[in-house]
Amino acid sequence: MKTSYERLRRTIGKLAYERRYNVRTAELIELDELGIAGAGRGYYVAASWRTLRRTLSRKEITPKDVFVDFGSGMGRMVLEAARFDFGRVVGVELSGQLHEIAQDNVRRTRQRLRCRDIELLQTDVLAYEMPDDISVVFFNNPFQGPVFETVIDRLVATIDRNPRQIKIIYYNPVEERTILGTGRAELVRELVHARRRTAGSPFGLTKVFALS
Repeated sequence: MKTSYERLRRTIGKLAYERRYNVRTAELIELDELGIAGAGRGYYVAASWRTLRRTLSRKEITPKDVFVDFGSGMGRMVLEAARFDFGRVVGVELSGQLHEIAQDNVRRTRQRLRCRDIELLQTDVLAYEMPDDISVVFFNNPFQGPVFETVIDRLVATIDRNPRQIKIIYYNPVEERTILGTGRAELVRELVHARRRTAGSPFGLTKVFALS
C-alpha cells in the first residue's frame, strides 16, 4: 500500500507541474513511434522537474552562462533552465514531433521565464555547431556509443578554444566512462532520483561532472 501511495503521490506531483505551467512534457514515447529509432537510442521520457533545482545553485548562474540540453524532447529542462538567470538556453532535438511540442510549451510560458533568449533547434546533434561559451550541459541519456563520444570530444574542443569549466548534469548516466575517459573531467556530485533503483545501475541516478 505504501508503494502504491508513493507512486500515486509522485504522479499527482508531475501532473501538478504540467497544470501549473500549462505545458505538455510528461509522456513516455518509444522512438520508433517518432521515426528516429536507432542504435544507441532508447525512448523519450522527461527528467524530473526538480533535477536542475537539485543540481544548480541560483547564485552560481549569471547572464554570462549558457545552458544546452542535448535531446531536449518536449522542452521540460529547457523551461526549467530558463527559470534561472542564464544568458541563453538552447535545446537540441532530433524529433520534429517533440520539437514542435517544445516550441508550443515555450510559447505558453515565455513571459514567466527569467531567461528570454531561448533557442530550440530541430537537428541531429552531430550537425550542431557547438558555441564556445557553453557552461552547463544536460543529458537525459539521449544517445550512447560513438554519438555520445563525439559530443563529448566536441565539448572538450570548445574548452581548448575558450578555456573554462563546463558543468555536465547527466540523468541516468550510462556513458559515465566516456566522460571520465577524457582525463579532463571529475565527478563532483551524485544524486538518487529513483527510490526503487537497482544497485550498480546508472538508471535512477543523476551525476554532475566538471569538465575542463
